[in-house]
Amino acid sequence: MLLWFVGPSILVVWGVFKSPAADYRVVAVGSLVPLAELPFGQPRLFHSLAGSAIVLAAVMLGARGQRLVQRRLLGLPIGMLLHLVLDGAWADTQAFWWPALGWTWSGAELTELGRGGVNIVLELAGAVACWWAYRRFRLAEPDRRQLFLRTGRVGRDITP
Repeated sequence: MLLWFVGPSILVVWGVFKSPAADYRVVAVGSLVPLAELPFGQPRLFHSLAGSAIVLAAVMLGARGQRLVQRRLLGLPIGMLLHLVLDGAWADTQAFWWPALGWTWSGAELTELGRGGVNIVLELAGAVACWWAYRRFRLAEPDRRQLFLRTGRVGRDITP
């Protein structure tokens, strides 16, 4: 379950901000951060709103006075929040609202592990989203691809 989180996260950030200056690589990494909880088999900090809020605070405070660094790293908590949306994490209220509803972790299985064959369909949908982004950002062109790989940005002429 990688492409299901990466592709749609990039598309949502593009659709909302249409920013050639956003670092879409950081958004993609942020959308994968909650997968670090897979070894637990149950949701923990990164499947809660608190996890994204803590990362947001760390970005804003850690890079205080460095506006460009803040702007680039904001993709982490944004990607993490999009993971929660794409995962349907809000369905487990104990995990999603932790610690507001109590300090104990949710005993539910991670949704990534409990969907069975639906994961294949979601992964294919994520692959389609990645393909769309590849085509939309014209990453087949070597210069554009190098810009994206080096900076996470897309060409300014891509924006409408």
